[in-house]
Amino acid sequence: MTRPFLPLLALLLFVIPFSPAHAETLTSEDTLQSGDLIRGESFASVYYLGEDGFRYVFPNEQTYFTWYTDYSEVRIISDEALSHIQIGGNITYKPGVKMVKFPSDPTVYAVSAGGTLNPIVSEDIARELYGANWNEYIDDLSESLLNTYTIGTPIELASQFDPTTEQAQSYSINSDKQLNAYTLIEITDEGYDSATITLQSGNTVRWLNTSSETKTATEWDRVWGSGTLNPSEHYTRMFTLPGVWHYYAMGADRNIFEGAIIVQ
Repeated sequence: MTRPFLPLLALLLFVIPFSPAHAETLTSEDTLQSGDLIRGESFASVYYLGEDGFRYVFPNEQTYFTWYTDYSEVRIISDEALSHIQIGGNITYKPGVKMVKFPSDPTVYAVSAGGTLNPIVSEDIARELYGANWNEYIDDLSESLLNTYTIGTPIELASQFDPTTEQAQSYSINSDKQLNAYTLIEITDEGYDSATITLQSGNTVRWLNTSSETKTATEWDRVWGSGTLNPSEHYTRMFTLPGVWHYYAMGADRNIFEGAIIVQ
């Protein structure tokens, strides 16, 4: 007979600055690739460079070590280059590696794709999933991270969740978050090279200033905008609301510097 799930002692959560042990020479932003781990010169925090062009935050070391075993692959870029890469959000635990709970709630969750927390309804199920030492596979998460996750379907049978399969399916942070490559629009001296594009909701666009002067990409009603982009600087935005977004370059001829993003 399945026993009721017993409350568990909270694990202490220490937020410790990341300290990659292998310092490297500075990496040029131009050589970075999706999936790279990056940090700035002056700050120890490590980020994941997503397929969509954003950098994603590891909120603590517990999260980092569900994805990586050490800091040997971290690439150091200049603080200025880091500031040009916008933050896309927090990284969640790698699915299947650990269970989690929050200090004020005895519920223990299994983590599945996209930061989904599935309540485990009994201790017996937790044991079936993670073995006799199942309680060693539980991390306490700060309640400040609760909004980073979503609550999914309760696990009432061990057959509903396979930790090994979950880990295999989320083989990278890109796959776990289902990130897609951004669409690039170059801002040239003659205008936007792809002035009108169509994309699906949830995809991103990057404007890269390849002109010889400062330029912008500014929504017609100034709902959003890049701010001033110096030559070689870029601005990335994710589009989630369907519709047509018209934009232009402030201070430039709108007959030339005008475009539209059609979101379906």
